[in-house]
Amino acid sequence: MSGNKVSRQKPCHHCKSRSASAPPGTSMIHYEKFWLYRHCSSVQQRDRQAQKAGQLFSGLLAMNVVFLGSAFLSSMIFNHVAITLADVWILLSILKVLCLFWITYYLLGTSRQPHAVLYRDSHAGPVWIRGSVLLFGSFSILLNVFQIGYSTILIQCKSRVEIVFPSIEILFICTQAFFLWHHSKDCIQVQHNFTRCGLMLTIATNLLLWLLAVTNDTIHMEIESQLREVERRFAGKAPTTSCICPNTTICKVFQKGYILLYPFNTEYCLVCCSVLYVMWKNVGRRISHHVPHIKPQFKLHGVVLGPLLGTMTVIIGICVFMMYQIQATGSAPNRQVFVMYYSYYIVLLPLMSVVAVIGTIIHALEKKELDTLKNPTRSLDVILLMGAALGQIGMSYFSIVAIVATDPRDLLNSLILSYSILLIFQNITQNVFIIDGLHRQPFAAATEARHTGHAGQHAAASELPGEEETTTSSKEEHTQMSPDKEGEMKEEQNHEAYVQRQVSMLELGQEIRKASLSYIHSYSHLSWKRKALKEISFFLVLCNIILWVMPTFGAHPVFENGLEKSFYGYSTWFAIVNFGLPLGVFYRMHSIGGLLEVYITA
Repeated sequence: MSGNKVSRQKPCHHCKSRSASAPPGTSMIHYEKFWLYRHCSSVQQRDRQAQKAGQLFSGLLAMNVVFLGSAFLSSMIFNHVAITLADVWILLSILKVLCLFWITYYLLGTSRQPHAVLYRDSHAGPVWIRGSVLLFGSFSILLNVFQIGYSTILIQCKSRVEIVFPSIEILFICTQAFFLWHHSKDCIQVQHNFTRCGLMLTIATNLLLWLLAVTNDTIHMEIESQLREVERRFAGKAPTTSCICPNTTICKVFQKGYILLYPFNTEYCLVCCSVLYVMWKNVGRRISHHVPHIKPQFKLHGVVLGPLLGTMTVIIGICVFMMYQIQATGSAPNRQVFVMYYSYYIVLLPLMSVVAVIGTIIHALEKKELDTLKNPTRSLDVILLMGAALGQIGMSYFSIVAIVATDPRDLLNSLILSYSILLIFQNITQNVFIIDGLHRQPFAAATEARHTGHAGQHAAASELPGEEETTTSSKEEHTQMSPDKEGEMKEEQNHEAYVQRQVSMLELGQEIRKASLSYIHSYSHLSWKRKALKEISFFLVLCNIILWVMPTFGAHPVFENGLEKSFYGYSTWFAIVNFGLPLGVFYRMHSIGGLLEVYITA
């Protein structure tokens, strides 16, 4: 009976898979009888539940911190007496000190534990995003130095908090930049919940710093009042305030530097939030080692028209930007400079939109499969592209409403209206092209590399025996030579070295000729779809670079033309511009990274 019961028992799937390969007569092991196998699925399920619970708890912590800081900021805006700017600074200083303690603990404790960082996400923290953290962090440090210098000059009417807060900010920026540069790829495997809470606290602190930079216009208002006081003093009128800068030259340097570097601080907070979010998603993540990651290489083979047109666009844009900076920064900005600036955009934006639409159509015609593997970095890239585009789109809609409600028939107003509409369309078409390209499988060049590798191995194998024979024979001859013949051999070797030096120049010319021929060969062997995608991607990269440079380094016609500012009011339009402008700059920078990935994988 017992034998019948055993024979009636259904074999597990391990037995089924091994029955074909196992020789007859061998006993099979029923894995489903073991406790570890029966409870393996439940252990994995509990691990996933614990991971979701940790993410939920850390997300709730960040949400409460953001709500508390937003309440402080809202109270400061609507009730200056109860909650002042100094109170907000104190709250943010406490949060930054807590983040500094956690980052120090992570650097010295968590990351140095055994088996702490077994995996590293190759997609997270690319060089361009870490470089932008260092770049914007350096400018933010310089911004805080200007703020400390400006507050030190006006120490008689400034509080000590206005000097302490930027000092803590400098320490926070340096520590966070070092942390993100070295550990942005970590998939930490110990202290999951504590690491998630620390990352979310740091994200919430950066969001509050960005929100404060967007809504706080006290220093800008103070700078304008200082300029008005200087004008009154030159006119011979009595000053209306006692807080006057004693050294006008130094004050102007600090004021101009502060206004020029102000957008970089908001940009730094946004970039840090994106990198920290990827780290938060990678906590406890296990990456399979059997999946090879082929690191794409950036090569200019096969592109001609895109770099040519893009370089022309960049050169013209730099000329427009320099003329705008020279004329618009004067006491009375010329109307023609705004016409020139918006005309450049009106010519460039439709061209970028048409090129992006053509690229999207080519993507649809291609037969490349979609990449459906789990990739937190790519998911975040899509979210950031869609979210950052809302900054320019939102400002454009505000400008459209202001122009339509005032005088749309004016030349400058009609240019601004056309610019706003074209900017909305360009952002949408470029997002569709980039997102579609990021979800495509890279071009399968591995087969070509495999064939060339095999051919090289066969060629090397065919050459090796001959080389071995010559070397062995030369060794035998060398051992049989007399001492008199050694001098003759040395003379022959010197003569051969002299001949080789004469031939080196000819070989260099041949190598240059081979490189140019290989470039032409690679360009001619690309399909027309790949050629078009590479040309389009590279052209859009250069266009986004110049569109990133112009607003980043001081070209802000949306605030300087005076139309929207007079329609919405100074404080309201200041908040709108400080919300949309950093997002627009971040969108251009993030688009450059996405377009480079599309170019590499094309």
